[in-house]
Amino acid sequence: MTNRRDFLKGSASTGALSFLGGASLLSALGQNANAAQVSGYKALVCLFFLGGQDGHDTVLPYDQTSYDAFAAARPGLLAEYAAQVGGSTRTRDKLLALSPSNSADFSGREYALPPALSPLKALFDSGDAAIIGNVGPLVRPLKRAEWDEGSIPTPARLFSHNDQQSTWMSLEKEGQNFGWGSKFIDSAIASGANQNETFSSISLSGNTPFLASENSTQFGLHHSGAPSINGLRPNYSTLLGTSRQQSETTALLEEHYKNLGSQRANLFERDVATINKRAIENNAFIQQSLDNGQTLTTIFPTSRLGRQLEMIARTINIKGSLNVGRQVFFVGMGGFDTHSNQVTKLTSLHTQYAEAIAAFNAAMVEINMNDDVTLFTSSEFGRSFVENGDGTDHGWGSHHFIVGGGVKGNAIYGDIPAYVKDHEYDAGNGRLIPQTSIEQYAATLGKWFGLSDSELAAALPNLANFTQKDLGFMAGGNT
Repeated sequence: MTNRRDFLKGSASTGALSFLGGASLLSALGQNANAAQVSGYKALVCLFFLGGQDGHDTVLPYDQTSYDAFAAARPGLLAEYAAQVGGSTRTRDKLLALSPSNSADFSGREYALPPALSPLKALFDSGDAAIIGNVGPLVRPLKRAEWDEGSIPTPARLFSHNDQQSTWMSLEKEGQNFGWGSKFIDSAIASGANQNETFSSISLSGNTPFLASENSTQFGLHHSGAPSINGLRPNYSTLLGTSRQQSETTALLEEHYKNLGSQRANLFERDVATINKRAIENNAFIQQSLDNGQTLTTIFPTSRLGRQLEMIARTINIKGSLNVGRQVFFVGMGGFDTHSNQVTKLTSLHTQYAEAIAAFNAAMVEINMNDDVTLFTSSEFGRSFVENGDGTDHGWGSHHFIVGGGVKGNAIYGDIPAYVKDHEYDAGNGRLIPQTSIEQYAATLGKWFGLSDSELAAALPNLANFTQKDLGFMAGGNT
């Protein structure tokens, strides 16, 4: 039976009327007090590619030998690219060759990005972006022979969308309650990073496992601002009469929602009233802060992702009004499950997120926060190297981007296996066995965020199974 404590926890995370913020129990409990280094301001922005992005078609081979092997393995997709208006964007002469500072690490192998990712190529060249190769969920290091033998434990329910989304966000299959993003912010809160804990974890994509916590709550924002309560939204205004009548009616409804049940004997009814009141007040506070904040001159694309990243930029710009020193943001972008029509779909998605990320980076430079904000990409899995005609099927490891002034950019971290089948990191059909774990990826970000080694170990249980805890792609981590 649901008890009152469970109800309050659930209501705080999902919101009876809206997403809510609320004071966590961390400070009162004194967990990990003063362990995280939380001077100044830092923010992490997780951009999640829902559906599983094809890393092979995102970071492409460029040296002639690797390119020829790639072309031989994917004739159907390359024919689809060749049939596009304007010709193929996957011929070697059209690719955007990368010149990473650590090119000597790859034994003559060279890499490139497709033309649609030219804004990210510019950030990579300038040192504000890096690539991490073949990262994904692992329990411990694994190669093909061990995979075939089943001698090493592996994450549960591989190749399942829901389970691997959960694994990326919370390190467990679907049903896990707490994400590593929330564990990072909880450690920061426990060390006194935020005077107002309400706006520590912010999602622009609904409730997410990445920010789910036992102690703190995730606050939901819409790309246009604070969420509205049903019945108080502008699109209901035509039912409320004249402007003056609308204003008066809205005020009365707000007062009703805030006080609903407050005089009732039933404790659940009182709790609902408290939740409603807090939601309305928090939404009004952040909206007023956004409205009064400095107008950004950076022009964002009008895509959904562009508008969402613009809202994150605006929120970071009012960090002083929100009284926060550490924040974690989450935004999801769908459409990456490219079993078919990959050529058209992925090119469009590449264009959208490259332009949006570049605008976000420019906005951080504009407000002098570029060194203090790091955006990183993730996705439940990559795709198979073996094509299925005009698309690709579910894979495992993939390649991702890290963007920001704190990134040791113009470099590729980890490794990118050869563009062939049946190598030592091929789980079958070219599904990459990750060479770098989510925990290593997360720990490197967490160290920069300010977490201590003990906090990282607590937040990332499998980290102890990997020798290298810090991948080195962030500058100025907590030592």
